[in-house]
Amino acid sequence: MKRILIANRGEIARRVIRTARRMGIETVAIYSDADTPSLHVREADMAIRLDGLTPRETYLDMEKVIRAVRTSGADAVHPGYGFLSENPEFARRCQQEGIVFIGPSPEQIETLGSKTNARQIAIEAGVPVMPGSAAAIGSIEEAREVAERIGYPVLLKAAAGGGGKGMRVVDEPSRLEESLRMARGEAQTAFNSDEVFLEKYVLKPRHVEIQVIADTHGNVLVLGERECSVQRRHQKVIEESPSMALDEDLRQRMFDSARTLVSAVGYTNAGTLEFLLDAQGNYYFLEVNTRLQVEHPVTEMCTGLDLVELQLRVARGEALPITTEQVVRRGAAIECRISAEDVHAGFMPSIGMIREVIEPEGENIRVDSALYDGMPVTLYYDPMLAKVITWGETRDEAIATMLEALDHLHIAGISTTAPFCRFVLQHPAFRAGDYSTGFVGEHWNGVEHPLDPELVRLAAAAAIRTGERLGERMLAASVAERIG
Repeated sequence: MKRILIANRGEIARRVIRTARRMGIETVAIYSDADTPSLHVREADMAIRLDGLTPRETYLDMEKVIRAVRTSGADAVHPGYGFLSENPEFARRCQQEGIVFIGPSPEQIETLGSKTNARQIAIEAGVPVMPGSAAAIGSIEEAREVAERIGYPVLLKAAAGGGGKGMRVVDEPSRLEESLRMARGEAQTAFNSDEVFLEKYVLKPRHVEIQVIADTHGNVLVLGERECSVQRRHQKVIEESPSMALDEDLRQRMFDSARTLVSAVGYTNAGTLEFLLDAQGNYYFLEVNTRLQVEHPVTEMCTGLDLVELQLRVARGEALPITTEQVVRRGAAIECRISAEDVHAGFMPSIGMIREVIEPEGENIRVDSALYDGMPVTLYYDPMLAKVITWGETRDEAIATMLEALDHLHIAGISTTAPFCRFVLQHPAFRAGDYSTGFVGEHWNGVEHPLDPELVRLAAAAAIRTGERLGERMLAASVAERIG
């Protein structure tokens, strides 16, 4: 593996470039017209333009990405997260083209990408799962039967994809039919599949995930847990490790379940197993993310291991250098996702031009970002701008360092979620480790109030028009630059 193409953008592309360079591996960036001036384009050894502005025209266009790999002479592809990272057809195309896909096999992505398939594998492996339907719901009559059997409230979930799309909580029978219709429609739009399944809804659960990486020699490395319970609309905002909800016995049982499940399918490369934890300390398997997670730096800060390096070594056919028993987890780490949203206006998207960026620096502070002065923020891409990660010998030290880091984070020109992160970190419930996925609804003091639907519609329309005008200007500048 001498040259890899990174089929992604922004901070994760820069993250992969950093490790590859240290390992003596050349990197190739790809970029849309909107990303022409981006940092990952400047930092890679080679950059190839994909004609277009939107993700669908560029980073999600499998043929353009494969063509860029062939043009660049890269012998491997790192997909990052999002875009094509969990697309089995893309992994299969790479395989057919003789390109190393830095991730699991197409078959593993396909098998575990369906929550219903993964659920059945977990059941057969003896891993606890939430009571619910054995497969996708075929009819409203079947949905009613399952809901009555397990009891309300229940949760409808898309069988494919993630990120909270295609999910509906149903607390009474009269709402089931309409919720099923809405969940199916959203799942079809988001994932091109309207399959949904039904499971018991746990009130005030905690969301705990286990990071694993496995090689092609049968070794499975369990690197620890991350708690991701601070969420807004099923989107993670703050992650930390270790979880305050786990004692050593529960932690070991969850580690064993993770190892059992990935071993059952012969899984290779990095993956994350997500679990829900109820108030009684029972845990239930949710799904497998067959890629590197956004929050992987939390695990890196606690273990001192470079997950991207391990990914690359596994993809080269090397055996993992250590065993789970040799992993040393020290201290505590926290990650705050900084997104372009106005937290005082219902988390509405904030678009515009970043006038000035000052990122915090110091001992035990890490910032993964792709921010630069003059950077446009549009509606084309995910609103996450940066990740701030801190470490401390204790959880309190990690929190104190994070608050200091956020105080020194300066992003002028748009609104960000930094004030919300600061609110969470200083809240007594979070400081005590006594919180659940309902934290925002319980504690955000009504600031995230419902907005007038007409106001939302007008604001969204204005934002789209602004984004289109910005995109047109960037495209014109890019064309002018190319023709001299």
